[in-house]
Amino acid sequence: MSTDLSSLSQSLASVVERTAPSVVRVDARRRRCATGIVWSADGLILTTSQVAEHDSHLQVGLADGRTLPAELIGRDASTDVALLKVDATGLTPLTPAPLDGVKVGHLVVTVARPGRTARATLGMVSAHGEGWRTHAGGRVDRYLETDADLPPGFSGGALVDATGKFIGVLSAAFSRTAAVVIPHETLTRVTSSLREHGGIRRGYLGVGAYPVKLPQHQWASAGTEAGLIFLSVDPEGPAQKAGLLIGDVLVSLDGQSLHRVEDLLGYLGDAKTGATIQARVLRAGEVKEVPITLGRRS
Repeated sequence: MSTDLSSLSQSLASVVERTAPSVVRVDARRRRCATGIVWSADGLILTTSQVAEHDSHLQVGLADGRTLPAELIGRDASTDVALLKVDATGLTPLTPAPLDGVKVGHLVVTVARPGRTARATLGMVSAHGEGWRTHAGGRVDRYLETDADLPPGFSGGALVDATGKFIGVLSAAFSRTAAVVIPHETLTRVTSSLREHGGIRRGYLGVGAYPVKLPQHQWASAGTEAGLIFLSVDPEGPAQKAGLLIGDVLVSLDGQSLHRVEDLLGYLGDAKTGATIQARVLRAGEVKEVPITLGRRS
């Protein structure tokens, strides 16, 4: 037994040692240090959106001891991802793990660099589920959670499996009680948009809405049991230009039912800006089909 424990201990230490060069410190003025990971050999660094939210004075501390100024390429608060660029080459990105092989109960290691040296914690995959939407409408391809500790400065750090392959980035933005992981599938998609556009392109409807339950006698005509009532309509926004009014109840867009504000945010996050879509609304108990041309909001 002692031999097995010694072998496991040595294996985990080796995983941390191999991962650490790809994990960096991210310094933002007026904030505690956070962590980031090397995304590409030519100096792209991925960290959490919260780190870069209010401060353009960013620095990255590399594993070799250098501290370099960092440029913010773009950020997406809905998935808590930010992409930075430093003037460095020859950096070492992490090798992704096949996520289909990740199971609840697998041992995982978190590696972070909240200070000059790397730190690590050990845990297991405590939840692994289907894709989900964040409260801001961001699409995350899988739900991953670990019971590993997430001390201050670990947000933005790497979660790796027992062989050292990269599973995803740790985020403290989506739960007060659990360490949620943004998987590398999502990171790849989001960073591609950040590199090209500096943000995530989203459709813009121009309304403030709140979920409501429909009267039962309207379920059949509306095609759903709930919708979103407009509490505000932006002047000169797409909704107003289409003739929508405060008090209208939006029940679907292009046939997709909308029961929660997150459903609307999710739809707009996937929609093409400039596209004309069909909105079904209830006005004074009457169902109306209204074409709307979406605007753009980054």
